[in-house]
Amino acid sequence: MIRDFTSAEFWVIASGLWATLQLSAIAFLGGGLAGLVVALARTAPVRALRLAAGAFIDFFQGTPMLLQLFLVFYGLPVFGFKVNVWVAAALGLTLHAGAFLGEIWRGGIQAVPRGQTEAAQALGLGYAARMRYVVLPQALRMSFAPTVGFLVQLIKGTSLAAIIGFVELSRSGQLVSSITYKPLLAFGLVAACYFAICFPLSRYSARLEKRFAVAN
Repeated sequence: MIRDFTSAEFWVIASGLWATLQLSAIAFLGGGLAGLVVALARTAPVRALRLAAGAFIDFFQGTPMLLQLFLVFYGLPVFGFKVNVWVAAALGLTLHAGAFLGEIWRGGIQAVPRGQTEAAQALGLGYAARMRYVVLPQALRMSFAPTVGFLVQLIKGTSLAAIIGFVELSRSGQLVSSITYKPLLAFGLVAACYFAICFPLSRYSARLEKRFAVAN
């Protein structure tokens, strides 16, 4: 039965938008914590940690996000862990974000002038203190622009979670389109929502990149 495009359909798309924002926030925050651990391991003096972090990054950067979501959603139950679509989508995107943010921040850490680290060592600061007070503040500042740029990609990437049954923004548009037979209106609204979120972030990332280039 074909339905008219009413306020109820707008609310379906709005609920999908809210789900996308929630999933993006969870994945970005969780991925940020994981990425910090990965970046520190990637630059650690212990070779085993560097190799493990490198393998983690290589896997998640070398495989499609869609496959990673499948592995989490269908793989965890094999080991006795029952997960719903929310947990699977959040975990899959968090791991994906952790690998990419870890590599971004690894580049920032290695971009800090070596003299800064040597000066901190001369002052008697240990590894943890050097990272906390000297290296990481500068590295995160230099990595801020690409981090915001990755957030834009992560928000758009949440649309892939629909493949495991997660109803986010693009999936809600598909549902509305299938019951109203007005795909142009439904997906036009979805596109407008993505644009309203991602365009300001993209511009902000570009502005930060230019500001940092001028500062250097």
